[in-house]
Amino acid sequence: MKQSTKAFRIISYLEGASLVLLLFLAMPLKYIFDIPSFVSVIGMAHGVLFMVYIVAVFVMVRMARWSLGTTSLALLASVIPFGPFIFDKKILEEKNTQVAS
Repeated sequence: MKQSTKAFRIISYLEGASLVLLLFLAMPLKYIFDIPSFVSVIGMAHGVLFMVYIVAVFVMVRMARWSLGTTSLALLASVIPFGPFIFDKKILEEKNTQVAS
């Protein structure tokens, strides 16, 4: 269980970082400076990481028995910039505290 949570957190951080890079680096470079190549590279990485994140959420639903609310928040976090970081801080650390008690 602890290993699956650690793996999920790594995937979550990578997915969150790829979204932030896509929105705040690659997109401005494309539309302000006319350099579209970053969108292709970062966009592809983000797409793959997004799919891996979604699968990881459903693995956690099964392994950690996440509620519908937690699952919904995890899925919502994947489409909001900085969402996975906030989800990790608020939800996962709360759940880790409850398990440790």
